[in-house]
Amino acid sequence: MITRRKFCKNALLVAGGIALPLTALEWFDPKRLHADKNDSASLRWGFLVDTHKCVGCGMCVKACKIENEIPYDADVSRTWVERYIVTKDGRTHIDSPKAARDGFVDKKVDLGEGHMEEIKDEDIEKAFFVPKLCNQCDNPPCVQVCPVGATYQTADGVVLVDRSWCIGCGYCIMGCPYGVRFFHPVYRVAEKCNFCYHRISQGMKTACVDACPFDARRVGNLRDPSDPVTKVIMTERVAVLKEEYGTKPQVFYLGLSREVR
Repeated sequence: MITRRKFCKNALLVAGGIALPLTALEWFDPKRLHADKNDSASLRWGFLVDTHKCVGCGMCVKACKIENEIPYDADVSRTWVERYIVTKDGRTHIDSPKAARDGFVDKKVDLGEGHMEEIKDEDIEKAFFVPKLCNQCDNPPCVQVCPVGATYQTADGVVLVDRSWCIGCGYCIMGCPYGVRFFHPVYRVAEKCNFCYHRISQGMKTACVDACPFDARRVGNLRDPSDPVTKVIMTERVAVLKEEYGTKPQVFYLGLSREVR
């Protein structure tokens, strides 16, 4: 008996030189997409990151990998922390060794492929850490480009990936302007942060929020004016990443520096 995933992988329609997966429409249930966002109008999950508080310890990355079945030593992660070092000559150095799983142990910047650059204290203008994760966009391009509906948005705004539907085409990975998606090294399907949906839907915090010892990460209901996260967003100066793309990110940053990419 052929599974729908195998069928979709094998059924390719070649048009204009581009191979496109052909979805078996009779197997496709539109209800699973939760397309009507008004079903949970009182709930919209959002995330707040305070860059002033992040020290780059990596506890969030460790907790995320353990909670969400991402191989601990794999060079991929649902969330990561970037270190920014701005030197007095105007250069910005960015690195995130092992997604910052083990923190940052020295002042050498990892330039990739084993190349390290040591930066002296006297040359540093400023330095800071920026945690990153899926932005759970209100207008998610990954949902738009998925040809089989494996990536979908829930009524409360969280973008999820159905592993049983994903055919591994990689369109969503290419379509995400934030670089948060990757192929799971074991399951070979698209993977990303989902705000620990299995936890927050049961009244718990995300694994990374629970693990952060400095309260640099918080998750909350953006449609509840009394929610602590919402209060900060409404009363303090916050920013989002790559606002110009029109994706309407729902991850908000306190203290985001202009050097952040």
